[in-house]
Amino acid sequence: MDLQLSGKVAVVTGASKGIGLAVVRVLLEEGARVVAASRKSGPELEELAGPRLAHVAADLMDPGAPAQVVAHAVERFGGLDILVNNAGGPPPGARLPRFSFEGPTDADWREMFEFNLFAAVRAIRAAIPHLVARGGGAIVTVSSGGARQPAPMNVDYNAAKAGLNTLTKALSEEYGPRGVRVNTVSPGPVRTAWWTEEGGAADIIAAQAGTDRDTVMDTVAPQMMKLVTGRLVEPREVADMVALLASPRSASTTGADFAVDGGFLKEL
Repeated sequence: MDLQLSGKVAVVTGASKGIGLAVVRVLLEEGARVVAASRKSGPELEELAGPRLAHVAADLMDPGAPAQVVAHAVERFGGLDILVNNAGGPPPGARLPRFSFEGPTDADWREMFEFNLFAAVRAIRAAIPHLVARGGGAIVTVSSGGARQPAPMNVDYNAAKAGLNTLTKALSEEYGPRGVRVNTVSPGPVRTAWWTEEGGAADIIAAQAGTDRDTVMDTVAPQMMKLVTGRLVEPREVADMVALLASPRSASTTGADFAVDGGFLKEL
């Protein structure tokens, strides 16, 4: 399927690894021009270097950073058609999962919302005028299955992601008549650095369960989260959905949330 993304200009946040890196790769494969934003680049992102890719070093905990990223895209490529709010997860220096509401402090809650909600709000605020000026475009935000199926784990993270879902619905109503489509993609557990890096979720759960990190990722986590596929989601599987929603082929899809979660979400 031709996604009709050739020549489109996209901003992708959290782009140096995981889902963000996979989104950058898919968009480049589809012919888009991409501004990849992350605190620092990485070897896998650098392998994609070319005239249609620009990296912007940005710390999205800085309130001014999202607007600077959008401005760079407009200056470099002449406009903006797509915003992918992918950056999220544990704020810099934090480790998830947290197993109880009693764990996170006020400071933890503020940092979680700053990274997972407010950074996306600021990016959208900066992007909207440019999308409207092009006659429309697409905003795709990476949420989480935990926003719709909350549990007494990562409660601050899930609350921030629920805010993103509500924001998406509101934006789709306000800006749909002006040609801007707004949707969310809600992954389940994805085999990214959040799980795989040293001290990440796999190690934290392994310490709780008395097992090793590989067993957590291959067996314990899929069972604990009741994944019907029996495995963690791969980043490319989420990226493919993001690209489809960014595409003009999804012209009548807005205000929607799409689960790419291995069967994690059980509600209708």
